[in-house]
Amino acid sequence: MPLPSPGAPLFGATHDIPRNWGVDRIPDLTGKLAVVTGANSGIGLVTARELARAGAEVVLAVRDTARGAAAAAEIGAAAPGARLRVRRLDLADLASVRAFADRFADEAGALDLLINNAGVMAPPRRTTADGFELQLGTNHFGHFALTGLLLPALLAAPAARVVTVSSTFHAFGTIDFDDLHSERRYSRYGAYGRSKLANLLYTAELDRRAVAAGSRLRAYAAHPGYAATNLQLAGQGPLMRAVMGVSNALFATAALPGALPTLCAATLPGLPGGVLVGPRSLGGYRGTPGVAVPHRRARDGATAARLWEVTAEAVKVDHDFTAGRPAAGSTTDEQEG
Repeated sequence: MPLPSPGAPLFGATHDIPRNWGVDRIPDLTGKLAVVTGANSGIGLVTARELARAGAEVVLAVRDTARGAAAAAEIGAAAPGARLRVRRLDLADLASVRAFADRFADEAGALDLLINNAGVMAPPRRTTADGFELQLGTNHFGHFALTGLLLPALLAAPAARVVTVSSTFHAFGTIDFDDLHSERRYSRYGAYGRSKLANLLYTAELDRRAVAAGSRLRAYAAHPGYAATNLQLAGQGPLMRAVMGVSNALFATAALPGALPTLCAATLPGLPGGVLVGPRSLGGYRGTPGVAVPHRRARDGATAARLWEVTAEAVKVDHDFTAGRPAAGSTTDEQEG
């Protein structure tokens, strides 16, 4: 099969995911190492817990290490013997991203699973420590830099996976290269949709480049449908918090069903790279995981390639697929955090 070229349509793969796929289908992950960003609450916490329950050692990459330690204790209670580390990571600060990656390189060799889960949703316009619009800077730029910096460890694993969590809101996003950081006009949900669209474009381009480099690394995107988490409430005013709270109570699914697409993308054997996994029922808002078809703007290969170059220049991090190193000196047995 010929490799996709830059500008080719994205997310063309299909796969028959069992309709009853659940956490009981996660294979034994003993000996695997996973990093989960935003693992202190919601979908990230559930993802970290279920990976640990399946035997993986899990690094909880969190902005607030006290909350991360509380999450680790909760996971440990649910999965006795879980091997956990809590490490600080602020995706809105590239210095923090670099510090996390440097520490990781000192502590581990190969990285089997990187779950790019953390995010912010619809705050008033703010900027990151590096001057990027907060939602794009955190949800896309931060994860792009993190993945690039961890790429040597990912390439050292036999068949690593990168799973980036997007949203159905990607369909409302556009990539405006003339006003990427919404300096001229800002819409809370428009900027959020842009960041989630960027997540999908990045996933497809990452997988394309990995295949072209002859790497066994594969990239996936996942979306939770409508899951009730802290994400919808953080950064909102009192009225919107009340509206979202009622909506969550009436319509949203819980964090565990919302985490299933991420867990499926991370662990389902034989899943082709470059696919989006999401709930298969009610228009993609509820149900067990299936392969989803994103909006046509997420399937634009030319935009994906250009966004990659713009992002790499902005964060001063690219992805060197020749940088794999031996997996010697990988994870230790002690539990931390």
